[in-house]
Amino acid sequence: MRLFEGTEFDRPPRCETCGELDAECTCPPPEPVSVSPEKQTARVAIEKRKKGKRVTVVRGLAAADNDLPALLTTLKSQCGAGGTLKDDEIEIQGDQQDRVRVVLSQVGYRVK
Repeated sequence: MRLFEGTEFDRPPRCETCGELDAECTCPPPEPVSVSPEKQTARVAIEKRKKGKRVTVVRGLAAADNDLPALLTTLKSQCGAGGTLKDDEIEIQGDQQDRVRVVLSQVGYRVK
């Protein structure tokens, strides 16, 4: 007798749409759900790093609901500065707070 014999965990997983085994299912994957920029608020702040370096940080945008790499590329090109994506936060080198606010509001985000 197996540990989970006769329970729902004993059966292989099946597709919720067609009922086939997950390995044999040919259903298309579900569409990703995204939230429009008008319904999101971006928080822009300046942080001071080692040796007095300043970094502009954009918080409050969920990675699942946004295309953060594309937004990062837009911000970097508009500000003329480098930047990175860390832990669902966008970091732009330097004190670029005013430019970042303008670009985010042009895209449609609410900015605080």
